[in-house]
Amino acid sequence: MDAIVLVGGEGTRLRPLTYDIPKQMLPIVDRSMIEHVVGWLARHGIDRVVLSVGYRPDAFVEAFPEGELCGVRLAYAVEPEPLDTAGAVAFAAESASVRDTFLVLNGDVLTDFDLGSLLEFHRDRGGAATIGLTPVADPSSFGVVPTDSESRVTAFIEKPAPGTAPTNLINAGCYVLEPSVLELVPTGRRVSIERETFPALAEHGVLYALSSDAYWIDTGTPEKFVRASLDVLHGLRTAASLPSVPESARGAFVDPSALVLGRVGPATFVGRGALIAEGSEIADSVVSEDAVVEAGARISGSVVMAGARIGARAVLESSIVGPGADVGPSCNVSGFSVLGARCNLEAGSTLVAARFPSE
Repeated sequence: MDAIVLVGGEGTRLRPLTYDIPKQMLPIVDRSMIEHVVGWLARHGIDRVVLSVGYRPDAFVEAFPEGELCGVRLAYAVEPEPLDTAGAVAFAAESASVRDTFLVLNGDVLTDFDLGSLLEFHRDRGGAATIGLTPVADPSSFGVVPTDSESRVTAFIEKPAPGTAPTNLINAGCYVLEPSVLELVPTGRRVSIERETFPALAEHGVLYALSSDAYWIDTGTPEKFVRASLDVLHGLRTAASLPSVPESARGAFVDPSALVLGRVGPATFVGRGALIAEGSEIADSVVSEDAVVEAGARISGSVVMAGARIGARAVLESSIVGPGADVGPSCNVSGFSVLGARCNLEAGSTLVAARFPSE
């Protein structure tokens, strides 16, 4: 079975990181986001994934030059221009000759949704499309999907005003589609699946939805991106999402090649070749391969990417440091600040809820 994964966005909410790296190529603990997504699809029997790419397609091709990931064949559909969700799906399906029932996934969503149940439900209902739904506390930032007693979608309400949503079940960015749906997508312009295609299907009574309380997160903001890694380390995901290194008695995941002289608390990952200097403290964080944490530094609730350096006595709280970045001694970084790849933050600097370099 084929799955089309939408990875064409520019990841603007995670800039400046995404100036250099497509969002789905950013790491969630010890592997890229797209590896988590394709691995999940592989565990449900998907044998080909079509990556619908717009921004930096070269990064994906260079990362997976053999055209395979997690035992799944990869195909690429590179949009000539931004086509929005439905337009991208139709373009990818045509480019890769998708002819049978297929899946569509938003590439920045991580979930443990049971795809087998979703496919079985879709076949049982016999509709043109089925949407996976997930409950959220505040649905005002999402597409809300009310259904009737037969699970038929009755409306598709995109980002309702706070307090007005008829349900807390939202579009989880996971769909089963029949090829006939593609006939509803006009060519030559941008087409939104949420605002055009799904409402049209709902009007004809052929759009269904299945809800699940399985793990689900949209990784698009700095806070959610960090949380996605911490959720893995706290054991909130399936075992397949855990790091490849075994968990220590302290509840940390430390690669055998890392040199740890400082203090590493539980729910922490330390990657291959990393150095954690004496007198430093790390908790609830990711320190990726070849990163260096110097003496007296303190890191909590953060992601430090490959080859980055955290200077002596620096404090990093709830933030992201890009690959190869250098955080100088005695810096204080907090509030889900985001530091771009290979940037240099001068000693003694303070960042709170900031982007560095600034946009």
